[in-house]
Amino acid sequence: MNINAIALGKLGGAVISASKSKAAKSNGVLGGRPIQSVTFNEDGISISGCSYVYAPKGQAGEYSALACNPYRGCGHRCKYCYVPNVIRMKREVFDSTAQVRKGFKAGLARDCKKYLYAGVREQVMMSFTTDPYHPFDTAMTTHTIESLHAAGLGVCCLTKGGLRSFQDIDLLNPKTDAFATTLISMDDSFSSKWEPGASSATDRVASLKAHHHKGIFTWVSLEPTISAEESIRVIRETHEFVDLYKVGKANYIALAKTIDWEDYTHRVIKLMAELNQKHYIKKDLQCYLPKNYYNPLRIKQHF
Repeated sequence: MNINAIALGKLGGAVISASKSKAAKSNGVLGGRPIQSVTFNEDGISISGCSYVYAPKGQAGEYSALACNPYRGCGHRCKYCYVPNVIRMKREVFDSTAQVRKGFKAGLARDCKKYLYAGVREQVMMSFTTDPYHPFDTAMTTHTIESLHAAGLGVCCLTKGGLRSFQDIDLLNPKTDAFATTLISMDDSFSSKWEPGASSATDRVASLKAHHHKGIFTWVSLEPTISAEESIRVIRETHEFVDLYKVGKANYIALAKTIDWEDYTHRVIKLMAELNQKHYIKKDLQCYLPKNYYNPLRIKQHF
């Protein structure tokens, strides 16, 4: 495999000399031990031993084949968030800060070199256990996008950061990347009740429009669904600048028991058909889909 030495130089942060360039092309390494081989996991996409660019499991795995979480903590203080329990972090700490994970930069570089060597061209989602555009220092998000691109990987940013995402809008490539946001409502007061630290729904919609205008594939996560009516409204009012919707339930909150999920699912798919919109109904709602309903797990998220 002919490894791109310049890309490896960006990952390693080293100067490209003639000798290093030759070595990089032959063995896929810029300093350190040569990469002799990689082992894929059973999914055929993720690489064994990589923990910074990894294959998400369970419900997260429905969203993306690969993911990357640069930070611990978030700061958006979403009342429905269950991540603190998953990563064993005190909620008050998770809600008040977001720090770059210990060893993340070096670990990301190691993983990226392996994916570059293996020739994987999958899209990597940021993020499941944090937000790439949280209210604090997000410089590592820019570095992560640049590193993933240098490794030949695409990027998908899923964020409630709204206009904060503009810091990297010019880095995203329509041919490889996507931009997404979670919307539980179009109403700022409704959203702020459930997501008091996140950007307003208005700002998130503005970020979708801006990325759409730049030619970037956009999608909306309708998960959690706090109100069936509000989620239906989101679809109606955003479909002209959103390319895909991913629809799920509300989990781990009492409110979920008050929603007629079968009726909601039927209303969603009827509206999607009327608007000719791409969508994915997540597994927890698939029991309500008509038999043989077309519902592909992976829809191309770039142009």
